Formats: sequence, structure tokens, C-alpha cells
Amino acid sequence: MGMVIGRRAALLGGAALGTGAFAIGKARAAADFSYKFATNVPATHPLNVRLQESFDRIKKDSNGALEITLFPNNQLGADTDVLNQLRSGAVEFFTLSGVILSTLVPVASINGIGFAFNDYDTVWKAMDGELGAHIRGEIAKANIVAMDRIWDNGFRHITMSTRPIRTPDDLKDVKMRVPVSPLWTSMFRAFGSAPVSINAAEMYSALQTKIAEGQENPLAAIWNTKIFEVQKYLALTGHMWDGYWPLANRRAWNALPNDLRAMAAKHLNQGALDQRADLAVLNTSLRADLEGKGMLFNEVNKEQFRNRLRQAGFYAEWRGRFGDAPWKILEKFAGGLQ
Repeated sequence: MGMVIGRRAALLGGAALGTGAFAIGKARAAADFSYKFATNVPATHPLNVRLQESFDRIKKDSNGALEITLFPNNQLGADTDVLNQLRSGAVEFFTLSGVILSTLVPVASINGIGFAFNDYDTVWKAMDGELGAHIRGEIAKANIVAMDRIWDNGFRHITMSTRPIRTPDDLKDVKMRVPVSPLWTSMFRAFGSAPVSINAAEMYSALQTKIAEGQENPLAAIWNTKIFEVQKYLALTGHMWDGYWPLANRRAWNALPNDLRAMAAKHLNQGALDQRADLAVLNTSLRADLEGKGMLFNEVNKEQFRNRLRQAGFYAEWRGRFGDAPWKILEKFAGGLQ
């Protein structure tokens, strides 16, 4: 599992590691628990910056009992590989988009339904409320633990190397790089595109070599992965909100004493709130930064795109896939979609 249990813990036995056991006065030679945390974004991304702060607080408050090491930027493999490692226990923690997690937990992608959320207020009410709770319950059935607060990835926008996207018709026959997830493939097929499923680790080279003409991502990801070097046009579609669930291997998580587990969750959830605030600031400044790198922005009429999805039967199809119960929860926050 990649878990290292210190000598003191082994001598005391697991049952002795109850409340307050980790908060001893002496410094440790080695952590009782040494865990790995993988992410798929560059080290400079606010997600990794705030995660590292959370890890530092956890180490300090546990007096070194729990040490978490960050492996950013796909260091331990592409998303699908690391998800397998998380399930086996080779990696203890991983942040993953719910839309990609849906290959294992189908309802985890429901927050990514095209044009469901108009703004962040609605997103956080849903994801910190009933919709997020429903998704976490389904994730738990896959023997993975999701923290209470989802981290922000952002509203996603379309970029192109060849021409601007102004209306749904402009997407016809476009080779669009999408993450490995049925929801993205379905949505861009509904627009008449030719979606190509490619992991994040291979996205830049796929755009550079013209395997794909376009892609879609939040502004922070477009900046951090230097997509502006291989894409010229950016349509502010905001077609999907996407977040990163912090996920833990259930056995590794349950191996932690109750108080240590509660403290780790507290700091990871606080890190999520801090990172959300970071992205709110970044989203206002990144447009100017990307324009400074030569990207050309344009607005779109979102209702035109939403109507195209309705006409193509996209919402009806996904209501059928998710089931009425989670769809009704989504529509409590998003309003009627069909």
C-alpha cells in the first residue's frame, strides 16, 4: 500500500492509536504513516500549492505522525493508471476530475453536464450540498473515500488552432481533444464534432502534431499547460464546470487513527476553500495573460449551444444514464435542462 508504519505504532498496536495518540511532544525519527498524493496538474497550479500547504499543516499538527508527499504533473502516470494505483493502494491519495472518475463511478460526472451551471454560486451550493453528498456516497461504493469539499478546476472553454468557435455550427467535424470520459465524447458528438479521447499527459503533443485541432479546459489549465503555444483562438463557452475530488484509498484512510483522520480531512477541506478563492482571482487575471501570449478571445451565446444539446437528445440520454433520482437533484440547482 505504500504505507510505512513507525516502530512506536507497531509496538503499541493499532487499537492503542486512539484519540490524541499522535499528538505527542517528541519529534519522530520517521512518520507513523507516509502516504503519496498524486495529481495531474503542474507543480505551480494552485491545486498543488494549496495541497502542499495542507500537507505541511497536517505534518505539523500531527507532530510528524502523518507525512504526505506530493507527486504533481502526472509523475506517477496518466489519470487512468493512477486511478488503478489508488484502488490497489500503490498510491494513497489522488485528485481526479469527477468526469474522468465516471469511468468507475458513473454519476461522478453529473456536475459536468453541458451548460448545467451558470455561475460559481450555483456550483458550490450543489457540490457542497445535496449533489456532492450523493456523488460521494456513490464513490464510497467503489472503496474510495472522497473528501467533503471538491477542489475547483473551473468552467471549461474551447480553444482552436485553426479558427474561432462562435456558434455550434463552427464545431462541425472539428477534431476535438477530450479527456477519456463518455460524457465529453457524447457532448461533442452532439455538436457534430469528431472527439478524440486523449489523457492530459499527451494533450500538448496531440495539439502540436495536429492529431487534434482543438481542446477545452479551464483558463488556469490552459495557462499552466502552455496550451497558448499551440492554440490561437479561445471561445468563452463555459460549457462545463469541472472539479477535482481529493480521493483516498479506503484501506489507507481507515488505517489512520480517528483523530488523525479527522485532522487530515479538516486541513484538506480548508485547502479546497483556499484553492477555490485562488482560482476566483486567477480567472479575472488570466484572460489578460493569455491575450498577452497571443490568444484571441470571443464570447458566445450559450443558449444556442444549450439548445443544440437539447435538439441532439443529449440531456435526455444522460438523464437516462444517470437515473431520475440524481438528475432531479441536479435540476434543483441547475433548473430544467430538457
